[in-house]
Amino acid sequence: MRTTWRQARSFNRPVQLLLINQLSINIGFYMLMPYLAGHLSSTLAMAAWAVGLILGVRNLSQQGMFLLGGSLADRLGYKPMILAGLALRVAGFGLLGFATSLPALIIASALTGLAGALFNPAVRAYLAAEAGERKTEAFALFNVFYQAGILAGPLIGLALLGTAFRWVCLTAALLFLALLILQARALPTRPAPAAAAAPGMLADWQRAVTDRPFLLFSLAMIGSYVLNFQVYLGLPIRAAQITGNQTGTAAIFVVSGLLTIACQVHLTAWIRARWNPETALVRGLWLMAAAFIPLGLTASTDPTGSGAAGIAVHLAPVLLSTVLLTTATMIVYPFEMTTIVNLATDRLVGTYYGLYNTIAGIGIAAGNVLTGAALDTRYPALAWTALTAVGAGCALAVWLLARRGDLTSPPQDLAAATAPGARTILPITRR
Repeated sequence: MRTTWRQARSFNRPVQLLLINQLSINIGFYMLMPYLAGHLSSTLAMAAWAVGLILGVRNLSQQGMFLLGGSLADRLGYKPMILAGLALRVAGFGLLGFATSLPALIIASALTGLAGALFNPAVRAYLAAEAGERKTEAFALFNVFYQAGILAGPLIGLALLGTAFRWVCLTAALLFLALLILQARALPTRPAPAAAAAPGMLADWQRAVTDRPFLLFSLAMIGSYVLNFQVYLGLPIRAAQITGNQTGTAAIFVVSGLLTIACQVHLTAWIRARWNPETALVRGLWLMAAAFIPLGLTASTDPTGSGAAGIAVHLAPVLLSTVLLTTATMIVYPFEMTTIVNLATDRLVGTYYGLYNTIAGIGIAAGNVLTGAALDTRYPALAWTALTAVGAGCALAVWLLARRGDLTSPPQDLAAATAPGARTILPITRR
């Protein structure tokens, strides 16, 4: 932890504020969202379809609007989009605490999702711009603060649930309000990188969707997001089958969060000293694929009737898969984010990140449906074997892109960057 704090302090004030920003965002979000479905179904006695609709609207409004949010950040500036997103999150969470009708809850859910679509691309683009050549280190730190928020948020929310769900919502809204005030006063305003560019936002979108290397990289990485999401889907389902309650699920999140907080910075530094960025990406993806092998090998075991010792034995493969998946994510994430920034050549980072996340969101939605269907079959190992195959395909695709040189800066951008009087932009070697 000392190394993490020392490295965080080595960055300038805006980067430090953005790290605190993401920690607070995740605390506020995760103190509420894990318990929303239970509140809707039990406290408000809503039908399962209505609960699914409300949760789906949040996801759709966020994933579907990422491209717009990123483009607005490039055109209007990062800070205005961060503040707008925080303000919408205050309104959305406040409304969730008092709404009891389906229309009001849908509006609150949509506001909550739209908020994420506005501030998420802007935060990452701002972080990349401020970190400069230390982007990879900054994104490694960002993941630490991100996971710390995921770890702390549900625990705070669980404590507040002893009063009422409304107080959870209001506390989360107040946290976002405090964060809004802090960022408005302390976060410097950066010029919008594409503000003076012509002809407009549609041209930015056209550039992103016709950028073949970027699009191929985005498609190749879809599988990694499907695998990553199993922390919320496949692993908790298997853990619940073993323990019969939510104890296993809690253990998954605790193990994942603590491992990231303790090891991310050290692991990224170790990798940067030994591997080139493309190697780190490919090896991390292979490890991500291998993370599901322990579950595939033990899927046919029946934990029914096991005592405490038996439950621990059956839960061990789940936790081993969690450790492997978390480690793989720690390897991949900083270099993945840096690659997106570099392929955007520093001008349309928000747009590129927004499109990338939209593509990933579509992949996650499709992957969840297929994974759920596989888990419901009579073949227990099918889902885990399929996920391993998806991860292997993802690793192979990224390896091919790296071998072809598609993960490096376009020659024309490098030429422009090295012209007399121009600011130097290093090749996309994603260190």
